[in-house]
Amino acid sequence: MRTFEYQHFRISTLFAATIAAATLSACGGNGNNADTTPSTAVVVPSAPVGLGAEESVPVPAGVTAYVDDGASNVRGDACHATVDTNAGVRVVAGFLDIWTPRSPLVDAGQAAPASGSCAAVVASDWNGIPGSATDGVVKNASIHAANIAYVERATAGRTTEQEVAAYLDDRRGKGYSITDGMGPLTAAWRSGAQQTTTITAIPADAGTVVYNDGGNNLGVGGTGNANLGLAVDFISAMSGSGSTEPAKRFFKYARPWRWSSKVVVAPSLLAARSSTPTTDGGFISGHAAEGWRDALAMAYLVPERYQEMLTRAMELGENRILAGMHSPLDVIGGRVQATAVVAYNLNHSANAALKTSAFTQAQTWLQSQTGTASAAELNAYAHAAPAGSDRFADRAANRANFANRMTYGFSQIASATAPAVVPKGAELLLETRQPYLSAAQRRVVLKTTAIASGYPVLDDAEGWGRLNLFAAADGYGAFNGDVTVTMDAAQGGFSAADSWKNDIGGAGLLTKKGSGVLTLTGANTWTGGSLVAEGVLAGASTTAFGKGDVYVSGGTARIAAPATLVVAGRYTQTAGGNLELALGNGSRGRLAVGGALTLVGGGLHVTLADGYKPAVGDTLNLITAGSVSGKFATVSVDGYKVTPIYTSNAIQLRIDG
Repeated sequence: MRTFEYQHFRISTLFAATIAAATLSACGGNGNNADTTPSTAVVVPSAPVGLGAEESVPVPAGVTAYVDDGASNVRGDACHATVDTNAGVRVVAGFLDIWTPRSPLVDAGQAAPASGSCAAVVASDWNGIPGSATDGVVKNASIHAANIAYVERATAGRTTEQEVAAYLDDRRGKGYSITDGMGPLTAAWRSGAQQTTTITAIPADAGTVVYNDGGNNLGVGGTGNANLGLAVDFISAMSGSGSTEPAKRFFKYARPWRWSSKVVVAPSLLAARSSTPTTDGGFISGHAAEGWRDALAMAYLVPERYQEMLTRAMELGENRILAGMHSPLDVIGGRVQATAVVAYNLNHSANAALKTSAFTQAQTWLQSQTGTASAAELNAYAHAAPAGSDRFADRAANRANFANRMTYGFSQIASATAPAVVPKGAELLLETRQPYLSAAQRRVVLKTTAIASGYPVLDDAEGWGRLNLFAAADGYGAFNGDVTVTMDAAQGGFSAADSWKNDIGGAGLLTKKGSGVLTLTGANTWTGGSLVAEGVLAGASTTAFGKGDVYVSGGTARIAAPATLVVAGRYTQTAGGNLELALGNGSRGRLAVGGALTLVGGGLHVTLADGYKPAVGDTLNLITAGSVSGKFATVSVDGYKVTPIYTSNAIQLRIDG
């Protein structure tokens, strides 16, 4: 009975659409009739169906989740002294493929008494000197050699400017350093946080002064700071159980300047070198980890600068290498562990209320200080710095630097094709950046943007090492299942408008619902098609809509590409849908449909780019297609009277006045 009813509904719907199309074929849009298309009934194609199911990304099975076990990252505890019992060690256990430590325990300069059934830990006899009788063993000679050689090259070619940056990131509070990733928002943030530093340049006495920042690093938290006190508290909370000491004391891997005399430590930092190698392990980098934790926390509160903050954290890690204090693998390890630590704290119930109130406070304060009235205006302000005043204004450079520093050019030492996995709770890292996606959808985003497998240290069982949060902030990397995006413009911010900049592959169907605007800008190749049901789906590249059909049943398909946007399949628009073309010089904003263009009414709205002013009498080429059937119910061009011209395979506009 249900099957009969559905079939009856489909037949009735198609019949009604055919009748409506036949009626429309008798009159031109906007009351004009200048086409040569025969007035025949329009057969409406079926909407694309994609794969019929969403992709899901389960939590890795049989693996202890860091977000459940992060509190085990401690030292001096016999029950958390091994790679299996200490989360902070386990998450970077891939380093064991490169290096075998003197003993597989958190024991460098560290004893731990017996506790219950856990045997006492005796302090290691590792002396911290590479090649000595008590040292560990290099397991992968080529990766280890490449790791140290990178530091040799970097420090040998270090510029004066790079030394200053390395000095500042070494001695200044990491939270203060990281905030310059906020660009135009930095001054307002530091003012509201009451954040200070006394390190502004390399002092004359740098050779005798070690850590001497008299500032307050993150700022003033608590009720004593009504502006950003909760935000400061939140950032501090995201470093909970975040020590890098357990990993350092487990792996017992020396600093690069101890491995090679060709590593030139920055002269301004010579006094900062430790004279106690037994407690001065290089893997993992504590500075890099702290900077990464602070950057992730600030990116959560200020998602308008999400990618810039993470780029700044990567830069801080690079500065540790330029200083001669750490190697690339040290920095990679610090980043991986820090990512897991922040996710652990975001998932911790003790921080549930704080993260919400801190986010609201941060957004409110920044809007008040920048004279903006909404998250959208704040986002525009955050990217509107004068040329040369925002070090992270070049998105392409940010993306390239981030990608390079994900792996530092190391060769893959294991399978390069292992499927990506996503850690439990990692989806919260994107919670404020993609608030319109569900937690399950954000897990798919993380999976489809993860880097390839096989790189040193990055193949942890949970998947922390392969997460590419810069790419994830740009949306899906592939539609391996159907994707429905529902955006509510009334919620403001990214729920009102967002842009997916990745090159999207796959075979799923993209369905756009809700009142917000989603813009696609990549070199997209997915084949499942696009269904616009509500709001706006905008194409800002020539291949924005992939290689499938586009079906507009409601809302608007907006063509805003710099040249002709190509719909590889069919374009269908029913009475509730609209097409918007943002025309400019050349072929900007035009549409080319490879298959059939079917119109059952709806509207066509043409906007004109600044400087583009057609003259009365001009005929504008708008759309080409394999075939054209039906017409728009309305056609409008801002500031002009027009007549649409329909042919068998194209639509044009004549400017009448």
